[in-house]
Amino acid sequence: MVSGRKSRFGSVLQVDVPHGRNGKHKEIVTDILNDLAQLKDGSALKIPLKDIDAKEKIRSALNRATRKAKMTVATAADAEFLYIWISK
Repeated sequence: MVSGRKSRFGSVLQVDVPHGRNGKHKEIVTDILNDLAQLKDGSALKIPLKDIDAKEKIRSALNRATRKAKMTVATAADAEFLYIWISK
């Protein structure tokens, strides 16, 4: 610590620090998980790529969420859609 120097960053009490990860893809991933829970066997979700930020980022966020939920899903994509289904 350098004495006599003004602090560059602000501070907050630790109790006021948010806990948990609410990334920018939380809403879409939550919607996907809810839709997967209602999906019939042998079916896949069909999500238009134009409706999502970036399929790679959504896949990564979904992978983190499904691992946490101990759920296995598979994904595929073509030029227009991202497909997601529960993998057995």
